[in-house]
Amino acid sequence: MADSPAPIARPLRRLLDLIAEDAPAEAYGVLTARARADGASDADLAELEHATATALRVRGTLRQHRRRESELAALFDTAGDLAALRDLDAVLKSIVRRVRMLLGTDTAYLTLRDDEAGDTYMRVTDGSVSPLFQNLRLRYGDGLGGLVAQTARPYATPDYRTDERFRHTGSIDEGVLDEGLVAILGVPLVLGARGGPAGAASGGTPGTRGSTAAGDVIGVLFAADRTPRPFSPDEVALLCSLAAHAAIAIDTARAIADLAQAGEVIREHAAATQRAQEAHDRLTDLVLRGGDLSEVAAAVAGLLDGALTIHDPDGRTLAAVGRGGGPFDGTPPPPAPPLPGPGQAAPTARAVHRDGRWICAVLAGQELLGSIVLHGRDRLDDPDRRLFERAGVVTALLLLLSRSVAEAENRVRGELITDLLTAPERDPVGLVVRGRRLGLDLSRPCLMLVAQGPAGGQGRLAAAAGRYLFGSGGVSAERSGTVVLLLPHDGAPPGAAARAAAGQLTQLAGGPVTVAAAGPASGPQALAAAHAEAVRCLHALTALGRTGDGAGAAELGFLGVLLGNERDVPAFVTATLGPLLDYDARRGTELVRTLAAYFACGGILTRTKDELHLHVNTVVQRLDRIQALLGEDWNAPERALELQLALRLHMLAGAGAT
Repeated sequence: MADSPAPIARPLRRLLDLIAEDAPAEAYGVLTARARADGASDADLAELEHATATALRVRGTLRQHRRRESELAALFDTAGDLAALRDLDAVLKSIVRRVRMLLGTDTAYLTLRDDEAGDTYMRVTDGSVSPLFQNLRLRYGDGLGGLVAQTARPYATPDYRTDERFRHTGSIDEGVLDEGLVAILGVPLVLGARGGPAGAASGGTPGTRGSTAAGDVIGVLFAADRTPRPFSPDEVALLCSLAAHAAIAIDTARAIADLAQAGEVIREHAAATQRAQEAHDRLTDLVLRGGDLSEVAAAVAGLLDGALTIHDPDGRTLAAVGRGGGPFDGTPPPPAPPLPGPGQAAPTARAVHRDGRWICAVLAGQELLGSIVLHGRDRLDDPDRRLFERAGVVTALLLLLSRSVAEAENRVRGELITDLLTAPERDPVGLVVRGRRLGLDLSRPCLMLVAQGPAGGQGRLAAAAGRYLFGSGGVSAERSGTVVLLLPHDGAPPGAAARAAAGQLTQLAGGPVTVAAAGPASGPQALAAAHAEAVRCLHALTALGRTGDGAGAAELGFLGVLLGNERDVPAFVTATLGPLLDYDARRGTELVRTLAAYFACGGILTRTKDELHLHVNTVVQRLDRIQALLGEDWNAPERALELQLALRLHMLAGAGAT
């Protein structure tokens, strides 16, 4: 009996060796079988079996501790890796790669919340081969992932395709089948969680989308296999721990990205502020040292890296500079875009994009001075747009300064016009010399225009005339209730020049302006005579009722002389042609037109009927009716002259009305 402990002692010591070696469980059962074969007693065998069971428990505890130490080490390494990452894409890829490695699954993937769409979308995968699966979107409550996102609780299934706990949809099942996934574990990514992975694993309140009592759900972290398998509580806890680290890392990466973006915005704002300050200083310097429009255009074109043109209210180009401040590229500058006309909405000094160009109205209060146009820039950011609009203000200031100088000079030139019209013969050579000093060559052909506006509006008309002549080389002056405009002849007929001036002055003065023109003439005495002729033409236009119209003295012919004293033209026309006018008005006939054609054709019936495209008998019948209305002496020389004069006046008055 003294030797009996020896056989059992050796197996017991061997159990300790097996524990130390971390031998497989099968090795422990071999010891009991060998002791039985060696003839150990029942008591020894019972003790050995009890010791073996205890050793196996110790082995399990040690292996669990080692596994836990390994997981903790892996979590520590993961936290370190994630903390070192700054790029969000790199963070997400590192997360799913570490999940797949630690849990030993075929795939791992991560979905993030999309607040605008109200669902979650597949953000990154590792081990996935299906494009269909990689582009899945999961609504809250749909599938395993949608349920995790909605409830903020982890869910696991050994076989998703047959698990009825989840709401299956066609798109999700199709993607899972295409990827070949069977076993899936999903845990929420929660920000602001209190209680760590255990709290996250225990779940939040079902049915709450995107938030729980523990924090906000920003996504779902998954591990999945292509074969059926259960997920142990330890694996769920491990994935929850990884998800907690991942959520913090994602939030940190987003915060860093937001800070970087904010820093970039601050840098851009600082650069824009500095650039705006430099531009302000440069434009202010141009104004203070008396720079012209071309210099402003060159400076703005260089600052905005585009071509720039400056236009007056009529679209005429005042300055043109090419891209970056260089030449305009050798082609004629494009016309200015249309600006609002009378009755339309007033323009504003805000930059607008139209027809591939940036346009800014140049304003002085509500008065439109012109426009600046930027070419070659499809887009302007806010700092550049403000700079462009500031250029419009500077342009307005320069135009106002130039106009003030021009108006002052125009007053001096007005004295020249007064002397020219009152005593042209006194010192003609001296007048020419004075004109040249003021930039006006009286020895070259000039047009003389006389304008008359509404009663009491002569001051507005004089100011409008100054604006109209700005940049043209002409001068203006007030005289005897009218405004006289003297401008170099550019080849246009006097009548056309008068009508153009009437239209522009009417708009600028805010009321109808009548303009008469004479010339071209050169030399003081000829210009004084042209002024007298223009005044007679203005009286004729007034007598004809053509207020707000324009005409040249030559266009009125002898009627201009005849009507120079403002005779009562309407009364004369009515007294002479009244019966014919009334008859035509009542019956819709053309007796007045027939009489005019008859006189124009020299009283020859055959020519008259050709002119009117009528049968000769019809012409005779109309002449008989005219005789019945006017009397038998209608064709007598004196009466015929009156009728022809009345017809001419009636025609001219009608032309003014149209």
